Amino acid sequence: MNMNIRGDKLVVTDAIKDYVKEKLSKLDKYFDDPSSIEAHVLLRSKNNKDTIEVTIPAKGFTLRAEESNADLYAAIDLVTDILERQIRKNKTRLNSRKNVQPEISFAFVEEDDEEEETSQIVKRKTVESKPMSEEEAILQMELLGHDFFVYKDADEECIAVLYKRKDNNYGIIYSK
Repeated sequence: MNMNIRGDKLVVTDAIKDYVKEKLSKLDKYFDDPSSIEAHVLLRSKNNKDTIEVTIPAKGFTLRAEESNADLYAAIDLVTDILERQIRKNKTRLNSRKNVQPEISFAFVEEDDEEEETSQIVKRKTVESKPMSEEEAILQMELLGHDFFVYKDADEECIAVLYKRKDNNYGIIYSK
């Protein structure tokens, strides 16, 4: 697996890079062609906590996990465990999918770390999605670890928002 490792307010040393590569390379066994997979790793430090955010856009799905800890190495271990658990949990659903489409691409805008009194937009994403079923949207949402997911519904032929309700069921909002 190829890795793009960068730090935000944190110097990424060779030892940290080697440790991240060693831990994330354990995920190679789950991919058919790990050399074609690009993992994006962002390491941040804020308020005496180190955070690691890993995004792995693969063919047809995107894996994402984020973990914070006072010890960076512990956070790396935890995020690797989370990603491995996501893959194992959804392995049968991922293998049973018949139409594997190109992955969804995101355009990220850099965040400002200055905290202000008023609420403001701190991150924007552009999502180019393919038509998918409700079941596939649930899988994507679970893999990303979010509580909502925007997608193009194949049956209704419109933009839909899938969200997780407090009772652990799902809801869908259609835009016609």
